[in-house]
Amino acid sequence: MVNKTNTALPNLLDFTLDEMEEFISSSGKEKYRARQIMKWLHQSGCVSFDEMTTLSRDFREKLPSICRIQRPEIIKILTSQDGTKKALLRLEDGLCIESVLIPGKSHWTICLSTQAGCSMGCEFCLTARQGFTRNLTPAEIVGQLIALKHETPEGETINNIVMMGMGEPLANYENTLKTINILTCDFGLGISNRKITVSTCGLAPQIAQLGKDICINLAVSLNASDDETRTRLMPVNKKYPLQILLDACKQYPMPGRRLLTFEYILIDGVNSSAKDARKLAVLLNGLRCKLNLIVFNEHPGSQFKSPPVKDVEEFQQILLDRHFTTMLRKSKGSDILAACGQLSGSVTV
Repeated sequence: MVNKTNTALPNLLDFTLDEMEEFISSSGKEKYRARQIMKWLHQSGCVSFDEMTTLSRDFREKLPSICRIQRPEIIKILTSQDGTKKALLRLEDGLCIESVLIPGKSHWTICLSTQAGCSMGCEFCLTARQGFTRNLTPAEIVGQLIALKHETPEGETINNIVMMGMGEPLANYENTLKTINILTCDFGLGISNRKITVSTCGLAPQIAQLGKDICINLAVSLNASDDETRTRLMPVNKKYPLQILLDACKQYPMPGRRLLTFEYILIDGVNSSAKDARKLAVLLNGLRCKLNLIVFNEHPGSQFKSPPVKDVEEFQQILLDRHFTTMLRKSKGSDILAACGQLSGSVTV
């Protein structure tokens, strides 16, 4: 919800608990008030200080002069034939982004955007064709979840989070990391880090750093088993070719039985042959990982096509025969351009 506020004031949705405590303390109030405010913002979805009834009237009246509450505004929600929902959200400066709600058996997964547009230039991605505008703030990333959690019927059962929407999360590293800290805060939404996945196109240094900073699920968009093909599809491979990327992945800590995920988009005539599958098995040999195979989601203007079903099945079987945990991920929402690689922030309103 968009409120007319002074944009020079700090947005409370940008704050971690530590930052909120420091801010509240500097205003002359007890630190524990920060925990109350976090609960009002995240658990109750408050957009007005007047709703925060555990705070004194005087403090509630003071807050609008020192801070603000600003989250993305839901403009429109489209529903796919398979139940997937795509939300168009408007940011404070008028930019639009998209989030996706993906139905499960008893819950919903939310796909969050971390940037307006994307600068990675992946050839198969519709978002990349929009170009890059700017990074999203923690409030704009967290705010997507809060808005959809409190303003949609599905909100109560959203309990899985994937940062796989518009943009490259690790290119917006500090804000992505801060967002995760806010989401997992016990006085916020208290989401387990086991329920959060960050997806990357392969920024090797940031992968290594993320492993040092926080324990979170990681999905790496691989999409090829050799550098020539991957560079054609993903320009990032010029800077971080496969060996450098896989070295970073090998260092990434996945505790217990959790596995690193590699996403592999199957594109007809490019990377979906039996030979490609065998090369992929050799490339990933020895890595504790699982593979998500995704049939390319065709979209207007793309040169690429989806491979035949028999090629997809053969590709998967080759990997299964070599004892890789391999799932064929069913694309959802393709009829409303809500599937992987189809977000653009340009739903007609």
